[in-house]
Amino acid sequence: MRIGVPQEIKDREGRVALTPDGARALVGRGHQVLVQQGAGLGSGFADDEYRAAGASIGTVDEAWAAELVVKVKEPMEAEYGYLRDQLLFTYLHLAGVTPTLTEALLAAGTTGIAYETLEDAAGRLPLLAPMSAVAGNMAVTVGVQYLARHHGGRGVQLGEVLGVRHGQVLIVGDGVVGMHAARTARGLGAHVAVAGLDTKKGLQMRREIADDIHFFISDPGRIAARVADADLVIGAVLTKGAKADSVITEAMIRSMRPGAVVVDVSIDQGGCIETSRPTSHSDPVYVRHGVIHYCVTNMPGAYPRTSTIALTTATLPYVTALADKGLDFLAEDARLARAVNTWQGSLTCLPVAKALGLMQRYREFAPELDSVA
Repeated sequence: MRIGVPQEIKDREGRVALTPDGARALVGRGHQVLVQQGAGLGSGFADDEYRAAGASIGTVDEAWAAELVVKVKEPMEAEYGYLRDQLLFTYLHLAGVTPTLTEALLAAGTTGIAYETLEDAAGRLPLLAPMSAVAGNMAVTVGVQYLARHHGGRGVQLGEVLGVRHGQVLIVGDGVVGMHAARTARGLGAHVAVAGLDTKKGLQMRREIADDIHFFISDPGRIAARVADADLVIGAVLTKGAKADSVITEAMIRSMRPGAVVVDVSIDQGGCIETSRPTSHSDPVYVRHGVIHYCVTNMPGAYPRTSTIALTTATLPYVTALADKGLDFLAEDARLARAVNTWQGSLTCLPVAKALGLMQRYREFAPELDSVA
């Protein structure tokens, strides 16, 4: 199969969908890999490294002309013209981004396969996990940065100073983002509270990170009380494929001290903080009710080398299987099939169809039925 790797064009996005080692593995299985010139430079991978791995270097048009296009982020409006009836494997986040992308994918007949809705046999999201881990770590370091007085923050350092711990951190969500954020915040020495839905996750955090992490079952009243006292609030709520619920209300944000910081890691899926709106690495923050909001939609793009290596490690087995078997691979397992969001002009992800109010465009992904017909 011909596999294309375009350069990412989202604001300050340095990641690339495939490392040279990943390209080498695919070429070794008899596939053709074409990487857009310069696509890997943001992650520190030169064109010559891809050539040495057996890949070809070409233009943006050639990369998008492949049968299987692998990317990191959803297509930008400037890329809609490249969409056609190919396989597109990337983070799509259709429930959280502008509906124009969904319409463009449907109109082009693109089979849009989303990293974030692909489940493994245990129901986990293996392709979302590596970037969630990076974002969870980063959410704390970003909070540290903007809490500094010269960034308009409260002037509270999250950390331990001569045995005394400073800073109150609230993390709403107990998944991969929440776990990594808790580990980073507690490692600095901050006081950490986590609102979640799974008491087992709370026990795991206390066992693996620190026994003084305060875990509580997510409840509006308890969250509100913690938000009011927090220096940093991290939103890490995930509903598979669907728009995130706004669990932190505008009233809660109003209760925070001036110069406190919120980081909404859920912003790719619409955000879990009522006052959130998407921002970019070029213009990352804004102030609402005296609270600094950081809502960048491609947070791991700030650390492209680490992120690209971690992402390729996770995606390569699935890219390989798609290249080897095509859609037959996804049809083998209902959990894998949930990764298909658009197919033959229809929406095939039920949570996305509901979130966008496009149930009339919904159709179950079942290619074997078409072949029988």
